[in-house]
Amino acid sequence: MRILIASSIYPGALEKLREQHDVICAFNAKQDELKPLIADREVLIFRSGVQITAAVMECAPDLKLLLRAGSGIDNLDMDYVREHGLRLVRIPGPGAKAVAEMSFALMLALSRNILEADRLTRQGHWAKQELTGHLLRGKVLGIVGAGNIGSLTGSMGAAWGMEVLGCVERPTATTAEKLKEKNIRLTTFDEVVSRSDYLSLHVPLGEKTRHMINAEVLARMKPGAFLINLARGGVVDEAALYQALASGHLRGAGMDVHAAEGHGKISPLADLNNVILTPHIGAGAFDSQREIGAIVLETIATFRPEAAVEYVNGHVPVTVI
Repeated sequence: MRILIASSIYPGALEKLREQHDVICAFNAKQDELKPLIADREVLIFRSGVQITAAVMECAPDLKLLLRAGSGIDNLDMDYVREHGLRLVRIPGPGAKAVAEMSFALMLALSRNILEADRLTRQGHWAKQELTGHLLRGKVLGIVGAGNIGSLTGSMGAAWGMEVLGCVERPTATTAEKLKEKNIRLTTFDEVVSRSDYLSLHVPLGEKTRHMINAEVLARMKPGAFLINLARGGVVDEAALYQALASGHLRGAGMDVHAAEGHGKISPLADLNNVILTPHIGAGAFDSQREIGAIVLETIATFRPEAAVEYVNGHVPVTVI
């Protein structure tokens, strides 16, 4: 098959795809760069960091399969996908495990002042009596977006001895029961925000979630709480978060995603010492990317372009693996 890979994937999978198919790579290319490259492609593989717009896809009359090597699709024009009957396959499972573990990496690093302890120790300053920290055990972990990633994060929190609260956009009795099995209590967004010692965000970016964590919501958070964002940068109003952190209302924040991402971009939170900033590496664990690569290979090997596309209630057919 003729494949365009617009984001980096596991090297072993890329090598096998090149052996078996006609492959073009254009990692994180701009729209104008993608247009000529996608012209004769049948398959597009992508992650975050690249915009897959209608203008790009309309340049590819033979395009039949979109493979999102991960979870979020906020960088994909879903209206175009729906209107043109393209098959979309998402692979959120492997990355979910990595993101959930990253949540705890940030929580632990913030709670135990690990970055500051490392910095002082490298300078020869033995700060054993100066650095104090906080346990996760016995604290309240709030999950905003208790879906695939959020519920896994919550279940890990329960295993650490935390009380876990979660909220979802459309709560149902079935959802509540499934979360209860993972020791997560489904409740309202307001309770999650106001009771959490650690508030972990796991929602997609859209009209309803853009700046959902704003000044008013931050003011309702428990004094001394921590905010962890592994969702999308636009979910948090970074200017409002700066004020909440600088004032001491929040004790700290771990931000793996940012409103502006890429080389040369500097977070407005960069001058705060109670913030950990990482470059959108939550799903980037080696093991997870290797697993995603294997699923990409299997999906392409079994894909049949001539297969009929079925719609349910007018929605685009999305396969989640």
